Amino acid sequence: MSNIHPTALVAAGAEIGADVTIGPWCSVGPEVVLEDGANLISHVVVDGITRIGAGSQIYPFVTVGMAPQDLKYKGEPTRTEIGARCHLREHVTVHRGTVTGSGVTTVGDGCLLMAGVHVAHDCALGEGVVIANNVLLGGHVSIGANAVLGGGAAVHQFTRIGRAAMIGGMAGVTADVIPFGTVIGNRGYLAGLNIIGLRRRGYDRAQINAVRAAFRLMFLGGGVFNDRVEEARTTYGNEALVAEMLEFIAASGKRGLIHAAVEDGNDEAV
Repeated sequence: MSNIHPTALVAAGAEIGADVTIGPWCSVGPEVVLEDGANLISHVVVDGITRIGAGSQIYPFVTVGMAPQDLKYKGEPTRTEIGARCHLREHVTVHRGTVTGSGVTTVGDGCLLMAGVHVAHDCALGEGVVIANNVLLGGHVSIGANAVLGGGAAVHQFTRIGRAAMIGGMAGVTADVIPFGTVIGNRGYLAGLNIIGLRRRGYDRAQINAVRAAFRLMFLGGGVFNDRVEEARTTYGNEALVAEMLEFIAASGKRGLIHAAVEDGNDEAV
């Protein structure tokens, strides 16, 4: 049985699952789906064609599914999808997609968006992404699973951030970040690999050493970058983590790649 506070405004047509809590002064639009166990704590606005996944916790003064900050948007029926078991903390904003983009903004299962995070239209966040306070994502940003973004970082529109990458606090990210990469600075540069993240996810010494060697060859070596990439493909391409990194590079996003600006990074020995 769901628990809806008498001050909450729930429009006719909204689909409310089992054991949903809608707290004081919340507003839920007519095309919203709240799956089982979702919890809107208070003063939450969910609008548009929006789905909130099972067990997700939405904190006060969050807005989900509102119209995008895009002057080309003319009210088209685009969508917002929040996965299961997510935590959206105070003052988070997640805007719906646009017809000039993918048409949907997605936040994967098990994500944590801390206070003040902005997720713009057509962004796609993989599962387990952690975004610290006051991070700003421009439109069409893609973030791979288990990536971590430090507080106050800003990510340019159309940028891709690979799986399990680590973005340092206050970094300005204006180009694509390889999977497992670590970025710091404004404008951000590739400082090394997220070795701690790889260890936490159970990758062994041999796997980490292979991706480190490929990283050093591609980003810290001399000569033409594309030639170094092909050498890494020949030498290390059979290693799964390296293959994932090479596939990401080959996909060639609109923003180009962030490169290293130092001789070596914080990819300390295993």
